[in-house]
Amino acid sequence: MTGTLFDAVLFDRDGTLVVDVPYNGDPALVRPMPGAKPALDRLRSAGLRLGVVTNQSGLARGRFTGGQMDAVNRRVDELLGPFDTWQVCPHDDTAGCGCRKPAPGMVLAAAAALGVAPGRCAVVGDIGRDMDAALAAGATGILVPTEVTLPAEVAAAPHRAADLTAATDLILQRQELLKPASRPGRPGGVLAVRSDSAGDVLVTGPAIRALAAGAGRVVLLCGPRGRAAAELLPGVDEIIEWRLPWIDPEPGPVDAADMRALTERLGRAGVDEAVIFTSFHQSALPLALLLRLAGIARITAISDDYPGSLLDVRHRVPDGLPEAERARSVAAAAGFGLPDADDGRLRVTVPPRTTGDYLVVHPGASCEARACPPEGLRRIVAALADAGHRVVVTGGPGERHLAAFVAGDAAQDAGPMPFAELGALIAGARCLIVANTGPAHLAAAVGTPVISLYAPTVPYGRWGPYLVPAVRLGDAAAACHDTRATRCPVPGHPCLSGITPDDVLTAVRRLGVTAPQPNHDEVAA
Repeated sequence: MTGTLFDAVLFDRDGTLVVDVPYNGDPALVRPMPGAKPALDRLRSAGLRLGVVTNQSGLARGRFTGGQMDAVNRRVDELLGPFDTWQVCPHDDTAGCGCRKPAPGMVLAAAAALGVAPGRCAVVGDIGRDMDAALAAGATGILVPTEVTLPAEVAAAPHRAADLTAATDLILQRQELLKPASRPGRPGGVLAVRSDSAGDVLVTGPAIRALAAGAGRVVLLCGPRGRAAAELLPGVDEIIEWRLPWIDPEPGPVDAADMRALTERLGRAGVDEAVIFTSFHQSALPLALLLRLAGIARITAISDDYPGSLLDVRHRVPDGLPEAERARSVAAAAGFGLPDADDGRLRVTVPPRTTGDYLVVHPGASCEARACPPEGLRRIVAALADAGHRVVVTGGPGERHLAAFVAGDAAQDAGPMPFAELGALIAGARCLIVANTGPAHLAAAVGTPVISLYAPTVPYGRWGPYLVPAVRLGDAAAACHDTRATRCPVPGHPCLSGITPDDVLTAVRRLGVTAPQPNHDEVAA
């Protein structure tokens, strides 16, 4: 079990690897960015493959010849290489090609040339187009801003680094965090804890699979809001459902009898140790105390606060990790890693479903601040239908009127369905259009591309759809960013109300989703 995260790193050329000289056709003008060569050599020494993905519209515009472009690229190779693959888009914005960033074509082509999955690639660039191409390919984007990077691009970037040295540090640190620590032996049973919403449980799935790979049995303690998702996770042998008042968003008073009953139940779980998974704003210590009282011998969790004797393994992580990686790092600290054959993506067990020619729109969200205004979504659904797409609208409990309103006469209202059936429906869709809420993570778990209508109340790099092709829409620099607000603190909900039908149609095309062609027999009839 290696615990690796990345197999390859792909770089933009101009402004990232070398100083940007507009429409450069002269190899004598090639100058590496500060720290580029040592950074690249560190990545190579770590066993990572390296590639270049670069827009070169100067060829289409006649600013240099193909021979001059090749000469410049050879000079980059001489100074910074060798690179394992070069991917060049020679088109301009009018070509409508699938390779020019922000389209994902070059990232996908580079991954194919290297024989790796796009989700195992990091893409390093200096502008928003580089990040958009990475997201649309399902890769990890790391922005290294320069003086030409727009503030909106910085705000929207999933991950940022000050320079190439810092970007390399980030990549290698994220790799290192997932390498399993040594442990005292193979436990007969492990208690995994994630008492939160369905989305939280889903992003913990890879970490739970790591526990299952190294333990004889996994018992999952979850809350009622996460039970339906917990039932879909591979590697879980038993589920204990219990509401924890220090985690629940609408907690009642702490009931001493209930806590005694929970402690007794945990003592009967038949486990040797516990691994507590929390989000960055939660504490593992209240439950750790109950686990100690229940006789659990070994406990691992993240804790910035001094835990005393409550934890055997006190883990710390850097800020900004994706939640799935944050959870995997806790499992690794406890000595559990994923098998080499496991790619670390989210995963669920849902009934198989043939891919259909439909899109799914899910208008609801777990809190008001993350939901797109219904009127805007209704216009988006109508525009998708006008463009020839078949649209299915879904809604959770209590969202039936919302789903019916958004569907209108243009789309199919799927009606109420269990969480597993929702997963199967999303699995068959060409893409899901959704806010930052549980079904976005469900789509990532079944491999369906996501158009993320993302309110920036929490960072996208932590909570965006993980390692699945995606397009992020919404104002990342809105005043609500990083507030963790559950109700919109800004009149007019500007972070999401500005999303237009044209924005969504463009996003659909970026993901390679086209409207189904009409059946000519049906048209004739």
